[in-house]
Amino acid sequence: MSVLLQDHRRGTYHFSPRHNWMNDPNGMVYFNGEYHLFYQHHPNGTTWGPMHWGHAVSRDLVAWEELPIALAPDEHGTIFSGSAVVDWNDTTGFFGGKPGLVAIFTHHSDVPGAEHPVQSQSLAYSADQGRTWTKFVENPVLRHDSYIDFRDPKVFWHEPTSQWIMILACGQSVSLYRSPNLKVWTLASEFGEGIGFHGGVWECPDLFPLPVEGEPGSGKWVMLVSIGDAPDYEEGSRTQYFTGDFDGERFMPDAYSQGHVRWLDYGRDNYAGVSWSDVPAADGRRLFIGWMSNWKYANQTPTSGWRGAMTIARELQLIRVNGETVLTQQPVRELKAYRKPVLTMRDAKAKDVSVRLAGLRLDAIEIHACAGFAEAQGSFAWKVRTGAEQETVIGYDAEAGEVYVDRRRSGIADFHPQFAGRHAASLRTGAESLELRIFVDKSSVEVFVNGGESVLTDLIYPDPNSAGLSLQTDNERLTFDAFDLFEIAVPAK
Repeated sequence: MSVLLQDHRRGTYHFSPRHNWMNDPNGMVYFNGEYHLFYQHHPNGTTWGPMHWGHAVSRDLVAWEELPIALAPDEHGTIFSGSAVVDWNDTTGFFGGKPGLVAIFTHHSDVPGAEHPVQSQSLAYSADQGRTWTKFVENPVLRHDSYIDFRDPKVFWHEPTSQWIMILACGQSVSLYRSPNLKVWTLASEFGEGIGFHGGVWECPDLFPLPVEGEPGSGKWVMLVSIGDAPDYEEGSRTQYFTGDFDGERFMPDAYSQGHVRWLDYGRDNYAGVSWSDVPAADGRRLFIGWMSNWKYANQTPTSGWRGAMTIARELQLIRVNGETVLTQQPVRELKAYRKPVLTMRDAKAKDVSVRLAGLRLDAIEIHACAGFAEAQGSFAWKVRTGAEQETVIGYDAEAGEVYVDRRRSGIADFHPQFAGRHAASLRTGAESLELRIFVDKSSVEVFVNGGESVLTDLIYPDPNSAGLSLQTDNERLTFDAFDLFEIAVPAK
Protein backbone atom coordinates (compact mmCIF):
# COMPACT_ATOMS: atom_id res chain seq x y z
CA MET A 1 0.00 0.00 0.00
CA SER A 2 1.14 3.55 -0.74
CA VAL A 3 2.82 5.32 2.18
CA LEU A 4 0.50 8.26 1.49
CA LEU A 5 -2.59 6.07 1.89
CA GLN A 6 -1.31 4.73 5.22
CA ASP A 7 -1.00 8.23 6.72
CA HIS A 8 -4.20 8.76 8.70
CA ARG A 9 -3.73 12.54 8.96
CA ARG A 10 -2.98 13.27 5.31
CA GLY A 11 -6.02 14.56 3.46
CA THR A 12 -7.62 12.39 0.79
CA TYR A 13 -8.46 15.33 -1.49
CA HIS A 14 -6.22 18.12 -0.17
CA PHE A 15 -2.69 18.70 -1.44
CA SER A 16 0.16 18.21 1.01
CA PRO A 17 3.87 17.59 0.39
CA ARG A 18 5.13 14.03 0.54
CA HIS A 19 7.77 15.08 3.02
CA ASN A 20 8.64 17.99 5.28
CA TRP A 21 7.29 21.52 5.59
CA MET A 22 4.92 23.55 3.39
CA ASN A 23 3.26 26.95 3.89
CA ASP A 24 2.09 29.70 1.47
CA PRO A 25 0.88 28.81 -2.05
CA ASN A 26 3.04 30.61 -4.62
CA GLY A 27 3.37 31.09 -8.37
CA MET A 28 -0.07 29.80 -9.24
CA VAL A 29 -0.47 29.89 -13.01
CA TYR A 30 -2.28 27.95 -15.74
CA PHE A 31 -0.34 27.10 -18.90
CA ASN A 32 -0.82 24.54 -21.68
CA GLY A 33 -3.38 22.44 -19.86
CA GLU A 34 -1.71 22.42 -16.44
CA TYR A 35 -2.42 24.23 -13.21
CA HIS A 36 0.86 24.99 -11.46
CA LEU A 37 1.02 25.22 -7.69
CA PHE A 38 4.31 26.32 -6.20
CA TYR A 39 4.61 26.66 -2.44
CA GLN A 40 6.88 27.71 0.39
CA HIS A 41 8.84 24.59 1.26
CA HIS A 42 11.55 23.52 3.68
CA PRO A 43 12.84 20.25 2.21
CA ASN A 44 15.00 19.35 5.21
CA GLY A 45 12.59 19.58 8.12
CA THR A 46 8.98 19.61 9.28
CA THR A 47 9.09 23.12 10.73
CA TRP A 48 9.65 26.45 9.00
CA GLY A 49 13.22 26.79 7.73
CA PRO A 50 15.23 28.03 4.72
CA MET A 51 12.57 28.60 2.10
CA HIS A 52 12.49 26.97 -1.34
CA TRP A 53 9.71 26.79 -3.90
CA GLY A 54 8.16 23.34 -4.00
CA HIS A 55 6.15 22.48 -7.10
CA ALA A 56 3.08 20.45 -8.05
CA VAL A 57 0.89 20.31 -11.16
CA SER A 58 -2.67 19.24 -11.85
CA ARG A 59 -5.05 19.10 -14.79
CA ASP A 60 -8.17 19.40 -12.64
CA LEU A 61 -7.22 21.23 -9.39
CA VAL A 62 -7.87 18.09 -7.34
CA ALA A 63 -5.37 15.35 -8.23
CA TRP A 64 -1.86 16.79 -7.86
CA GLU A 65 1.52 15.46 -9.00
CA GLU A 66 4.45 16.64 -6.91
CA LEU A 67 7.51 17.64 -8.97
CA PRO A 68 11.11 18.40 -7.99
CA ILE A 69 11.93 21.65 -6.19
CA ALA A 70 11.64 24.58 -8.59
CA LEU A 71 13.67 27.32 -6.86
CA ALA A 72 16.37 26.98 -4.21
CA PRO A 73 18.30 29.56 -2.15
CA ASP A 74 21.27 31.28 -3.76
CA GLU A 75 23.71 34.14 -3.11
CA HIS A 76 20.80 36.61 -2.88
CA GLY A 77 19.01 34.67 -0.14
CA THR A 78 16.24 32.20 0.44
CA ILE A 79 13.13 32.07 -1.76
CA PHE A 80 10.09 33.69 -0.17
CA SER A 81 6.59 34.01 -1.61
CA GLY A 82 5.67 35.37 -5.03
CA SER A 83 3.71 34.73 -8.19
CA ALA A 84 4.09 33.50 -11.76
CA VAL A 85 2.68 34.65 -15.09
CA VAL A 86 2.68 33.62 -18.72
CA ASP A 87 4.69 36.21 -20.66
CA TRP A 88 2.58 35.75 -23.79
CA ASN A 89 4.27 38.53 -25.78
CA ASP A 90 7.80 37.89 -24.51
CA THR A 91 8.04 41.34 -22.95
CA THR A 92 11.07 40.08 -21.00
CA GLY A 93 12.95 38.88 -24.07
CA PHE A 94 13.60 35.57 -22.30
CA PHE A 95 11.85 33.34 -24.85
CA GLY A 96 12.88 34.42 -28.35
CA GLY A 97 9.45 35.77 -29.19
CA LYS A 98 7.51 32.79 -27.84
CA PRO A 99 5.46 32.62 -24.62
CA GLY A 100 6.98 31.25 -21.43
CA LEU A 101 6.61 31.23 -17.66
CA VAL A 102 8.12 33.93 -15.46
CA ALA A 103 8.22 33.69 -11.66
CA ILE A 104 8.45 36.88 -9.60
CA PHE A 105 9.49 36.18 -6.02
CA THR A 106 11.08 37.65 -2.90
CA HIS A 107 14.70 37.00 -2.07
CA HIS A 108 15.20 37.09 1.72
CA SER A 109 18.74 37.62 2.96
CA ASP A 110 20.14 37.93 6.46
CA VAL A 111 23.03 40.31 5.81
CA PRO A 112 25.77 40.26 8.48
CA GLY A 113 25.91 43.57 10.32
CA ALA A 114 22.65 44.88 8.86
CA GLU A 115 19.91 46.27 11.10
CA HIS A 116 17.35 43.91 9.58
CA PRO A 117 17.09 41.24 6.84
CA VAL A 118 17.01 42.48 3.26
CA GLN A 119 14.02 41.56 1.10
CA SER A 120 14.11 42.20 -2.64
CA GLN A 121 12.18 41.05 -5.71
CA SER A 122 13.72 38.76 -8.32
CA LEU A 123 12.85 36.85 -11.49
CA ALA A 124 13.23 33.31 -12.80
CA TYR A 125 11.95 31.93 -16.09
CA SER A 126 11.09 28.60 -17.67
CA ALA A 127 10.72 27.60 -21.31
CA ASP A 128 9.80 23.96 -20.61
CA GLN A 129 6.41 24.04 -18.86
CA GLY A 130 7.94 24.96 -15.51
CA ARG A 131 10.10 21.84 -15.21
CA THR A 132 13.38 23.77 -15.02
CA TRP A 133 14.02 27.38 -14.08
CA THR A 134 16.75 29.93 -14.83
CA LYS A 135 17.23 32.87 -12.49
CA PHE A 136 17.65 36.27 -14.12
CA VAL A 137 21.33 37.29 -14.10
CA GLU A 138 20.47 40.85 -13.07
CA ASN A 139 18.51 39.89 -9.94
CA PRO A 140 17.17 41.53 -7.89
CA VAL A 141 14.96 43.73 -10.05
CA LEU A 142 13.38 45.68 -7.17
CA ARG A 143 14.60 46.51 -3.69
CA HIS A 144 13.80 49.05 -0.97
CA ASP A 145 16.28 49.29 1.87
CA SER A 146 13.93 51.19 4.21
CA TYR A 147 11.38 48.40 4.65
CA ILE A 148 11.88 45.45 6.99
CA ASP A 149 8.97 43.67 5.28
CA PHE A 150 9.02 44.13 1.50
CA ARG A 151 7.73 40.95 -0.04
CA ASP A 152 5.20 38.62 -1.67
CA PRO A 153 4.82 40.15 -5.16
CA LYS A 154 1.63 39.30 -7.05
CA VAL A 155 1.92 40.31 -10.71
CA PHE A 156 -0.63 40.53 -13.52
CA TRP A 157 -0.95 42.09 -16.98
CA HIS A 158 -3.28 45.12 -17.03
CA GLU A 159 -4.70 45.16 -20.54
CA PRO A 160 -6.29 48.66 -20.50
CA THR A 161 -2.91 50.31 -19.83
CA SER A 162 -0.70 47.66 -21.51
CA GLN A 163 1.61 47.15 -18.54
CA TRP A 164 2.51 44.72 -15.82
CA ILE A 165 1.23 45.54 -12.33
CA MET A 166 2.82 44.31 -9.11
CA ILE A 167 1.11 44.50 -5.73
CA LEU A 168 3.64 44.11 -2.93
CA ALA A 169 3.33 43.87 0.86
CA CYS A 170 5.24 46.61 2.67
CA GLY A 171 4.90 46.51 6.44
CA GLN A 172 1.24 47.27 7.15
CA SER A 173 0.37 48.53 3.68
CA VAL A 174 0.75 47.50 0.07
CA SER A 175 2.57 49.22 -2.78
CA LEU A 176 1.58 49.07 -6.44
CA TYR A 177 4.32 49.08 -9.07
CA ARG A 178 4.16 49.05 -12.88
CA SER A 179 6.51 47.77 -15.56
CA PRO A 180 6.64 47.27 -19.34
CA ASN A 181 8.83 44.16 -19.12
CA LEU A 182 8.88 42.68 -15.57
CA LYS A 183 12.47 43.91 -15.20
CA VAL A 184 12.16 47.65 -14.57
CA TRP A 185 9.59 48.74 -11.98
CA THR A 186 8.17 52.17 -11.08
CA LEU A 187 6.16 52.93 -7.95
CA ALA A 188 2.58 53.87 -8.89
CA SER A 189 0.77 54.19 -5.55
CA GLU A 190 0.34 52.90 -2.01
CA PHE A 191 -2.69 51.60 -0.15
CA GLY A 192 -3.54 50.66 3.42
CA GLU A 193 -3.06 53.59 5.75
CA GLY A 194 -6.13 54.10 7.91
CA ILE A 195 -8.17 51.31 6.33
CA GLY A 196 -8.70 47.65 7.10
CA PHE A 197 -7.28 45.56 9.91
CA HIS A 198 -3.76 46.25 11.21
CA GLY A 199 -3.31 43.73 13.99
CA GLY A 200 -0.29 42.19 12.26
CA VAL A 201 2.06 42.59 9.31
CA TRP A 202 0.36 42.65 5.87
CA GLU A 203 1.36 39.74 3.64
CA CYS A 204 0.54 37.89 0.40
CA PRO A 205 -1.64 40.48 -1.37
CA ASP A 206 -3.63 39.87 -4.53
CA LEU A 207 -5.59 42.17 -6.85
CA PHE A 208 -8.01 41.12 -9.59
CA PRO A 209 -11.28 42.12 -11.32
CA LEU A 210 -14.54 40.24 -10.99
CA PRO A 211 -17.99 40.78 -12.49
CA VAL A 212 -20.96 41.11 -10.15
CA GLU A 213 -23.21 38.09 -10.63
CA GLY A 214 -26.51 38.93 -12.28
CA GLU A 215 -25.42 42.44 -13.28
CA PRO A 216 -24.06 42.33 -16.85
CA GLY A 217 -21.46 44.99 -17.52
CA SER A 218 -20.81 45.71 -13.86
CA GLY A 219 -17.74 44.71 -11.91
CA LYS A 220 -15.34 45.50 -9.13
CA TRP A 221 -11.70 44.97 -8.30
CA VAL A 222 -10.95 42.78 -5.29
CA MET A 223 -7.87 43.11 -3.11
CA LEU A 224 -6.87 40.28 -0.76
CA VAL A 225 -4.46 40.99 2.11
CA SER A 226 -3.33 38.38 4.63
CA ILE A 227 -2.58 39.49 8.20
CA GLY A 228 0.32 37.84 9.99
CA ASP A 229 0.10 36.54 13.53
CA ALA A 230 0.51 38.97 16.43
CA PRO A 231 0.93 37.84 20.07
CA ASP A 232 -2.07 39.83 21.32
CA TYR A 233 -4.44 38.77 18.52
CA GLU A 234 -6.20 35.58 19.59
CA GLU A 235 -7.40 34.56 16.11
CA GLY A 236 -3.88 34.43 14.67
CA SER A 237 -3.21 34.85 10.96
CA ARG A 238 -6.23 35.64 8.75
CA THR A 239 -7.10 37.17 5.37
CA GLN A 240 -9.17 40.30 4.75
CA TYR A 241 -10.55 41.64 1.48
CA PHE A 242 -11.48 44.98 -0.03
CA THR A 243 -13.66 45.82 -3.04
CA GLY A 244 -13.28 48.91 -5.20
CA ASP A 245 -11.88 50.19 -8.48
CA PHE A 246 -8.43 50.14 -10.08
CA ASP A 247 -7.28 52.38 -12.95
CA GLY A 248 -3.84 50.94 -13.61
CA GLU A 249 -2.27 53.17 -10.98
CA ARG A 250 -4.41 53.39 -7.84
CA PHE A 251 -6.82 51.13 -5.99
CA MET A 252 -9.85 53.09 -4.77
CA PRO A 253 -11.91 51.21 -2.14
CA ASP A 254 -15.67 51.48 -2.20
CA ALA A 255 -17.66 52.90 0.70
CA TYR A 256 -18.29 49.57 2.41
CA SER A 257 -14.60 48.63 2.35
CA GLN A 258 -13.75 51.94 3.99
CA GLY A 259 -16.07 51.37 6.91
CA HIS A 260 -15.74 47.66 7.66
CA VAL A 261 -13.18 44.90 8.04
CA ARG A 262 -14.27 41.97 5.89
CA TRP A 263 -12.81 38.53 6.44
CA LEU A 264 -12.35 35.96 3.70
CA ASP A 265 -12.85 33.07 6.13
CA TYR A 266 -14.34 32.79 9.62
CA GLY A 267 -12.43 29.65 10.56
CA ARG A 268 -8.81 29.71 11.67
CA ASP A 269 -7.04 27.82 8.91
CA ASN A 270 -7.17 29.57 5.55
CA TYR A 271 -4.16 31.84 5.15
CA ALA A 272 -1.95 33.43 2.47
CA GLY A 273 -4.33 32.40 -0.29
CA VAL A 274 -4.08 33.95 -3.75
CA SER A 275 -5.57 33.32 -7.18
CA TRP A 276 -4.34 31.58 -10.31
CA SER A 277 -3.13 33.72 -13.17
CA ASP A 278 -3.79 33.11 -16.86
CA VAL A 279 -6.89 30.96 -16.47
CA PRO A 280 -8.30 30.99 -20.04
CA ALA A 281 -10.98 33.57 -20.78
CA ALA A 282 -13.19 30.76 -22.10
CA ASP A 283 -13.17 29.29 -18.59
CA GLY A 284 -13.77 32.67 -17.00
CA ARG A 285 -13.29 31.66 -13.37
CA ARG A 286 -11.18 33.33 -10.69
CA LEU A 287 -9.61 30.34 -8.95
CA PHE A 288 -8.12 30.44 -5.46
CA ILE A 289 -6.35 28.23 -2.94
CA GLY A 290 -5.04 28.92 0.56
CA TRP A 291 -2.64 27.41 3.07
CA MET A 292 -4.68 25.43 5.57
CA SER A 293 -2.99 26.44 8.81
CA ASN A 294 -2.40 29.35 11.17
CA TRP A 295 0.88 30.87 12.32
CA LYS A 296 -0.28 30.56 15.95
CA TYR A 297 0.40 26.84 15.86
CA ALA A 298 1.57 25.93 12.33
CA ASN A 299 4.92 24.56 13.53
CA GLN A 300 3.26 22.33 16.12
CA THR A 301 0.42 20.56 14.32
CA PRO A 302 0.53 16.80 15.06
CA THR A 303 1.55 15.29 11.73
CA SER A 304 4.51 12.99 11.17
CA GLY A 305 7.14 13.38 8.45
CA TRP A 306 5.28 16.24 6.77
CA ARG A 307 3.48 19.40 7.84
CA GLY A 308 1.13 21.69 5.90
CA ALA A 309 -1.81 21.28 3.51
CA MET A 310 -3.79 23.43 1.10
CA THR A 311 -7.50 24.13 1.17
CA ILE A 312 -9.60 22.72 -1.62
CA ALA A 313 -9.41 24.94 -4.69
CA ARG A 314 -12.25 27.46 -4.82
CA GLU A 315 -13.99 29.72 -7.30
CA LEU A 316 -14.34 33.34 -6.22
CA GLN A 317 -17.36 35.40 -7.26
CA LEU A 318 -18.97 38.74 -6.38
CA ILE A 319 -22.63 39.06 -5.48
CA ARG A 320 -24.77 41.93 -4.27
CA VAL A 321 -26.24 41.45 -0.77
CA ASN A 322 -28.39 44.20 0.72
CA GLY A 323 -26.51 46.74 -1.39
CA GLU A 324 -23.05 45.43 -0.41
CA THR A 325 -20.67 43.78 -2.86
CA VAL A 326 -19.72 40.48 -1.21
CA LEU A 327 -16.95 38.05 -2.18
CA THR A 328 -18.12 34.43 -2.21
CA GLN A 329 -16.23 31.14 -2.42
CA GLN A 330 -17.41 27.84 -3.84
CA PRO A 331 -15.53 24.54 -4.23
CA VAL A 332 -14.37 24.07 -7.81
CA ARG A 333 -16.73 22.00 -9.94
CA GLU A 334 -13.94 19.53 -10.79
CA LEU A 335 -14.24 18.06 -7.29
CA LYS A 336 -17.61 16.53 -8.22
CA ALA A 337 -15.86 13.98 -10.43
CA TYR A 338 -14.40 12.34 -7.31
CA ARG A 339 -17.70 11.99 -5.43
CA LYS A 340 -19.41 8.69 -4.72
CA PRO A 341 -23.07 9.02 -3.65
CA VAL A 342 -23.84 7.51 -0.25
CA LEU A 343 -27.26 9.01 0.59
CA THR A 344 -29.71 11.12 -1.41
CA MET A 345 -32.87 12.34 0.34
CA ARG A 346 -35.52 14.97 -0.48
CA ASP A 347 -38.03 16.51 1.94
CA ALA A 348 -36.14 14.58 4.57
CA LYS A 349 -37.18 14.81 8.21
CA ALA A 350 -34.29 15.12 10.64
CA LYS A 351 -35.20 11.89 12.45
CA ASP A 352 -35.15 9.99 9.14
CA VAL A 353 -31.75 11.44 8.25
CA SER A 354 -30.44 10.39 11.67
CA VAL A 355 -31.61 6.82 11.14
CA ARG A 356 -29.88 6.63 7.76
CA LEU A 357 -26.62 8.00 9.18
CA ALA A 358 -26.43 5.48 12.00
CA GLY A 359 -23.62 3.02 11.52
CA LEU A 360 -21.89 4.90 8.70
CA ARG A 361 -18.13 5.31 9.10
CA LEU A 362 -16.50 7.73 6.65
CA ASP A 363 -13.49 10.02 6.95
CA ALA A 364 -13.56 11.91 3.61
CA ILE A 365 -17.01 13.23 2.74
CA GLU A 366 -19.16 16.04 1.41
CA ILE A 367 -22.49 16.90 3.04
CA HIS A 368 -25.01 19.04 1.18
CA ALA A 369 -28.00 20.12 3.25
CA CYS A 370 -30.62 22.77 2.52
CA ALA A 371 -33.57 23.85 4.66
CA GLY A 372 -35.96 26.77 4.52
CA PHE A 373 -36.03 28.86 7.68
CA ALA A 374 -39.69 28.00 8.17
CA GLU A 375 -38.45 24.45 8.81
CA ALA A 376 -35.21 25.45 10.55
CA GLN A 377 -36.34 27.63 13.44
CA GLY A 378 -34.54 25.43 15.92
CA SER A 379 -30.85 24.79 16.18
CA PHE A 380 -29.21 21.72 14.70
CA ALA A 381 -25.72 20.32 14.37
CA TRP A 382 -23.81 17.82 12.31
CA LYS A 383 -21.31 15.83 14.32
CA VAL A 384 -18.51 14.51 12.12
CA ARG A 385 -15.43 12.36 12.72
CA THR A 386 -17.08 11.03 15.88
CA GLY A 387 -15.62 8.34 18.08
CA ALA A 388 -14.75 7.64 21.69
CA GLU A 389 -15.03 11.08 23.32
CA GLN A 390 -14.27 12.79 20.00
CA GLU A 391 -16.48 14.88 17.72
CA THR A 392 -16.28 17.95 15.51
CA VAL A 393 -19.53 19.89 15.58
CA ILE A 394 -20.75 21.94 12.60
CA GLY A 395 -23.95 23.65 13.63
CA TYR A 396 -26.60 26.28 13.14
CA ASP A 397 -27.46 28.34 16.23
CA ALA A 398 -30.94 29.73 15.56
CA GLU A 399 -30.92 32.15 18.50
CA ALA A 400 -27.58 33.68 17.53
CA GLY A 401 -28.28 33.46 13.79
CA GLU A 402 -24.91 31.90 13.03
CA VAL A 403 -23.19 28.83 11.66
CA TYR A 404 -20.26 27.53 13.69
CA VAL A 405 -17.50 24.94 13.89
CA ASP A 406 -16.64 23.61 17.35
CA ARG A 407 -13.39 21.66 17.44
CA ARG A 408 -12.86 21.56 21.20
CA ARG A 409 -13.39 17.77 21.28
CA SER A 410 -12.20 17.07 17.74
CA GLY A 411 -9.24 14.90 18.73
CA ILE A 412 -5.73 16.07 19.51
CA ALA A 413 -6.28 19.72 20.40
CA ASP A 414 -3.88 20.38 23.28
CA PHE A 415 -0.70 20.92 21.25
CA HIS A 416 -1.31 24.69 21.46
CA PRO A 417 -3.47 26.63 23.95
CA GLN A 418 -5.28 28.53 21.19
CA PHE A 419 -6.12 25.62 18.89
CA ALA A 420 -9.26 24.29 20.56
CA GLY A 421 -12.22 26.60 20.13
CA ARG A 422 -15.53 27.50 18.53
CA HIS A 423 -15.60 29.71 15.41
CA ALA A 424 -18.76 31.27 13.98
CA ALA A 425 -20.08 33.23 11.01
CA SER A 426 -23.27 35.28 11.24
CA LEU A 427 -25.94 34.78 8.60
CA ARG A 428 -27.05 37.79 6.59
CA THR A 429 -30.33 39.43 7.42
CA GLY A 430 -33.16 38.42 5.13
CA ALA A 431 -31.88 35.01 4.07
CA GLU A 432 -34.83 32.73 3.26
CA SER A 433 -33.03 29.44 3.61
CA LEU A 434 -29.90 27.84 4.94
CA GLU A 435 -27.69 25.85 2.58
CA LEU A 436 -24.57 24.13 3.87
CA ARG A 437 -21.87 22.38 1.89
CA ILE A 438 -19.56 20.68 4.36
CA PHE A 439 -16.30 19.05 3.30
CA VAL A 440 -14.70 16.74 5.84
CA ASP A 441 -11.30 15.14 5.32
CA LYS A 442 -8.88 13.27 7.51
CA SER A 443 -7.66 16.43 9.25
CA SER A 444 -9.93 19.27 8.14
CA VAL A 445 -13.43 20.66 7.76
CA GLU A 446 -14.53 23.35 5.28
CA VAL A 447 -18.03 24.79 5.54
CA PHE A 448 -19.61 26.85 2.74
CA VAL A 449 -22.72 28.73 3.87
CA ASN A 450 -25.45 29.91 1.47
CA GLY A 451 -23.49 29.76 -1.75
CA GLY A 452 -20.22 30.65 -0.06
CA GLU A 453 -21.35 33.99 1.39
CA SER A 454 -19.55 32.83 4.52
CA VAL A 455 -16.88 30.13 4.82
CA LEU A 456 -15.25 28.42 7.79
CA THR A 457 -12.04 26.41 7.36
CA ASP A 458 -10.61 24.53 10.34
CA LEU A 459 -8.03 21.83 10.96
CA ILE A 460 -8.95 18.86 13.15
CA TYR A 461 -6.89 15.87 14.34
CA PRO A 462 -9.20 12.97 15.25
CA ASP A 463 -8.13 9.39 15.77
CA PRO A 464 -8.31 7.33 12.56
CA ASN A 465 -11.15 5.22 14.00
CA SER A 466 -13.23 8.33 14.77
CA ALA A 467 -15.25 8.18 11.56
CA GLY A 468 -18.85 8.35 12.72
CA LEU A 469 -21.46 10.88 11.57
CA SER A 470 -24.69 12.05 13.20
CA LEU A 471 -27.32 14.80 13.25
CA GLN A 472 -28.54 16.46 16.44
CA THR A 473 -31.46 18.90 16.72
CA ASP A 474 -33.92 20.35 19.22
CA ASN A 475 -36.50 20.91 16.47
CA GLU A 476 -38.77 17.94 15.77
CA ARG A 477 -40.16 19.76 12.70
CA LEU A 478 -36.77 20.16 11.04
CA THR A 479 -37.03 19.05 7.42
CA PHE A 480 -34.32 19.29 4.78
CA ASP A 481 -35.47 20.19 1.29
CA ALA A 482 -32.37 18.35 0.13
CA PHE A 483 -29.82 16.18 1.88
CA ASP A 484 -26.94 14.55 0.01
CA LEU A 485 -23.97 12.67 1.39
CA PHE A 486 -20.98 11.80 -0.78
CA GLU A 487 -17.76 9.97 -0.13
CA ILE A 488 -14.75 11.58 -1.83
CA ALA A 489 -11.80 9.53 -3.04
CA VAL A 490 -8.75 10.70 -5.01
CA PRO A 491 -6.16 8.09 -6.03
CA ALA A 492 -2.78 8.76 -4.40
CA LYS A 493 0.15 9.44 -6.73
